[in-house]
Amino acid sequence: MSVSKAAVLDRPWAGGTRPFAMGSKKLGMWLFIVSDTLTFATLLIVYTYLRMAAPSWPTPFHFSPGILFATVMTFVLLASSFTMVLGVRAMSEGDRKAAVRWIGATMTGGLLFIALHLTEWRSLIAEGMRPFSNPWGDPLFGATFFTITGLHMTHVAAGVLYLGVIAAGVARGRFSAEDVEVSGLYWHFVDLVWMFVFPLVYLMSVSLP
Repeated sequence: MSVSKAAVLDRPWAGGTRPFAMGSKKLGMWLFIVSDTLTFATLLIVYTYLRMAAPSWPTPFHFSPGILFATVMTFVLLASSFTMVLGVRAMSEGDRKAAVRWIGATMTGGLLFIALHLTEWRSLIAEGMRPFSNPWGDPLFGATFFTITGLHMTHVAAGVLYLGVIAAGVARGRFSAEDVEVSGLYWHFVDLVWMFVFPLVYLMSVSLP
């Protein structure tokens, strides 16, 4: 059975179209998110295993100020996701100035989260916590805590730099709405990871009176 050339070119994989119904930038970001999800999932599974296997897993976080402090960090990240949504919407409506403002607000939230996290690290280190030792119990707690939260904080820092590049490009009329949307996907992913880290690492390590 013969097939005309026009029919072949109309097929999704013939070239010139988008077989996955999305742009290459968005597809690339989704592939990165999937691969990075596996990394964080592995770390959290290892953390859970060590916690369950350890006879004396540390519970260094008191409700005040430890859990309250982590809750503030969580609120900051959630608020930054909201401002990112507003930035994506503004860009889709062609309002570049508003998009830049909302992206800037998102970056501010990211920087505030990093500042709060470093403050927390400094407090825990002052109490004697190290990567392979701590005064509360199993020495591996420090290694897992610093690895998981440090990797997440690195992603937040990279996201702030990424959004800075996007904001500068949008202000100069260079980037499209798709570019802003793709950067938003990354930022929402970073926030979503924290929604797993917060209860698993913090809420389950509360020091009960």
